[in-house]
Amino acid sequence: MSLSIDQTGRAISISSTPQRIISLVPSQTELLYHLGLDESVVGITKFCIHPEHWFRSKQRIGGTKNVNHDIIARLNPDLIIGNKEENTKEDIEKLTQQFPVWLSNISKLNEAMDMIRQLSSITSTTIKGEKMISAIQASFSNLVPISKPLKVCYLIWQNPYITVGGDTFINDMLKRCGFINAFAEKLRYPEITLADMAAKEIDIILLSSEPFPFKEKHLTEFKSRVTGPNIMLADGELFSWYGSRLLKSPGYFQTLINKLQ
Repeated sequence: MSLSIDQTGRAISISSTPQRIISLVPSQTELLYHLGLDESVVGITKFCIHPEHWFRSKQRIGGTKNVNHDIIARLNPDLIIGNKEENTKEDIEKLTQQFPVWLSNISKLNEAMDMIRQLSSITSTTIKGEKMISAIQASFSNLVPISKPLKVCYLIWQNPYITVGGDTFINDMLKRCGFINAFAEKLRYPEITLADMAAKEIDIILLSSEPFPFKEKHLTEFKSRVTGPNIMLADGELFSWYGSRLLKSPGYFQTLINKLQ
């Protein structure tokens, strides 16, 4: 057994190389795949859509916020990987009574790199993890921010409208693009109104593809209600997934920035 300190400061005793892993977070599930842990991962959530063949073949243990404890018990994991924000405190507390549970807590890119480094160490895939970290860091170092900072409102929900505060991972991604988060003074995911947006003199409204699936019909509807800002759809996975999908994020951001220049 080895002792690991997760990103919430909790100490967890973990077997030398876990053989039965359950992931409760979609972005971290995809990371485990890219670390080559196909045989070791025995359970994922119904929202773990990447890779697609894992989504089709791996045992699903419910959602990120309503896990099925009976299924998890039957899978008898020697490691459960979760996230402080994406999973509920009640689920995590119950799971830790039976199994080792490692939690991430991520609001900035460097914390995502630390998560990758720690999980690759725990799963004996350090070489792959370090190569991934180097590639992600190199891609972000080559990202050229927008020349004139633009004030952005990034929406993740409608009815009510919900945006992102200054202490979120998405906020860090917006800053790296050179954007100014119009609601950076708020915390987590505040509810806002159209009047709140109008008062901020926003340049761009980004409608995220998740967790609410904003699509073209919502874009058209929004444009009929709001005049002034440039309104666009945004790939929520590339703004909010803090695992191996970060390999693709800088390229997507650069395309978006070039379109807005």
